[in-house]
Amino acid sequence: MSEKHSQEQETEQIVASAKNFWEKYSKKIVVVSTAIIVLGGGWLGYKNLIQLPNEEKASEEIFRAEENFRKDFLALALNGNASTPGFLKVINKYGNTGAGNIAKLYAGECYLHLGDFQNAVKYLEDFKHNGALQLGAKAEGLLGDAYSEMKKNDDAVKHYKNAASIFPDDQALSSEYLFRAAMLLEVAGKNEEAVKTYQELKEKFPRTEKGYSAEKYLARLGALK
Repeated sequence: MSEKHSQEQETEQIVASAKNFWEKYSKKIVVVSTAIIVLGGGWLGYKNLIQLPNEEKASEEIFRAEENFRKDFLALALNGNASTPGFLKVINKYGNTGAGNIAKLYAGECYLHLGDFQNAVKYLEDFKHNGALQLGAKAEGLLGDAYSEMKKNDDAVKHYKNAASIFPDDQALSSEYLFRAAMLLEVAGKNEEAVKTYQELKEKFPRTEKGYSAEKYLARLGALK
């Protein structure tokens, strides 16, 4: 009997403890639970009512800017006009969408070809490849070009090497950027680092045009026996 009585007391204590806990914290629990529900509902509402429609609108507008870009109407593709939106307008209106992000890559390339290297760097550095490695490699390569034009060779070399390493499956593109890095190092008189980069080019991409030509540059630097 004493054991049964002890169990009953223990049960009563657990119930009392739970009751006290609820009385003490019930208001906080309700507030937190409500906040979670509201936030969850708010996120779903934002996604369905704002984000998805914005993605659709941004995709429609960037399509027309892309057409002008393909026709080499770079200023028009960038700035647009009264009837055709440009990449800058897509960025300003829908910069947080996927299409808005792609518009930053296009804008950076437009500025690069138009000779505005500061703005090219600004938009290219703001672009996020989000796992699209080929686009990431292209953006890094364009940054290398922009910094090279600005005579900032160390920055250019860094971005060229990044471009070569992001998506090595595209051997033609990766070898091209690694070659540009090696050339800049050689021009800067950093022959030891240039030799290492030419050797990396030869070893990693031997079947590409740039990889095949690496021996010529290594010989010029006295790196071949």
